[in-house]
Amino acid sequence: MTQKELLYVEDAIEHEKTIIEVLKFSAEQLEDEELSEYLSNEITTHEKMKTNLCELLKENANV
Repeated sequence: MTQKELLYVEDAIEHEKTIIEVLKFSAEQLEDEELSEYLSNEITTHEKMKTNLCELLKENANV
């Protein structure tokens, strides 16, 4: 992976962190149980994506 691609992955990880923070904050503010549950599912999805991106970065940083 090129340096530019590695920087892109790092940037994507930071975006995922931001999305997760916003979703968590929003879920805490909601009174609607169904909408809060939906956001919780979205948090799980974005945490998985962040984990996958971190693994990709680790795999290619050691090359």
